[in-house]
Formats: sequence, structure tokens, C-alpha cells
Amino acid sequence: MTYKGIYRIKHIAKYKGDHTKVVYRSLWERQVFRWADENPDVLSWSSEEIVVPYICRTDGRMHRYFVDLFIKFSNGKEYLIEIKPKKQTEAPKVPARKTPRYIAEVMGYAKNISKWEAAEAYCKSKGYTFEVWTEETIKGLGIKLIT
Repeated sequence: MTYKGIYRIKHIAKYKGDHTKVVYRSLWERQVFRWADENPDVLSWSSEEIVVPYICRTDGRMHRYFVDLFIKFSNGKEYLIEIKPKKQTEAPKVPARKTPRYIAEVMGYAKNISKWEAAEAYCKSKGYTFEVWTEETIKGLGIKLIT
């Protein structure tokens, strides 16, 4: 089963960007999009419409980070949100033998940290808050995974 697809916006006026090209890459993303779309406290939202430049610590080069979600709430607060499995938000455990899988996990984690540090700085300059939402965060908001 694939966990990728096009999310169909119900409240087009709330979406800031091209509402015909909203791609989810996980079931959690799809559910958060639905939550943002239907939540009366969300004034506006977008997915991958904000791009943050960053230098990746794995290669020292400039890259572009398309942040998963931007949300503006009715209380005026604005957030950039990355949706990641909890496992990808923690440094990999060092195994007895450094396998190719472990090395890939370390590189992925380093890339994520590079992105998130740049997103924090970007948000600070704009008055936004940056957060990484894991499945625990999403469940804590009362968002259920519906397959």
C-alpha cells in the first residue's frame, strides 16, 4: 500500500498556494492536512509552499528545505511544522558494527538537524514558531490515523 497521494482541499479559501498540488507523503501528513483544512481555529495553511535555504552538514553545500506545513491560527500565532516519525527525530543508536543502514540513518539525522536549525532561524526572523510533529504529537492533538 502506498502512503502518498494528492490531498483534495475542502476549504480552498483557507489554503495559501496551489490547492491542486497538495501532496501528502505519509498517512500522518494526510490526517494533519485534513485537520488543518477542517479546523475552525486554522485561518490559513499551506504545504511545502515555504522554502528555507540551508547548508547541510553532510556535504557543506546549500540546499532548499520545503517545510511540510505552515499554519496560521485565529489567535494570530503562525507555525512552520515538519512531520516526521519519532525515530527520525532522534540520533541513531550506535551499533556494535557500523552497518550501511546505520551510516544512512546518521546521514539522514544530520541532514534533518541541518534543516531544522535553518528553519528555527527562519522562523525567528519572521515571528513564527518551528515545531517537529511526530506521531505522538499528532495523537496528542486528537488527530487519529484513518487508513
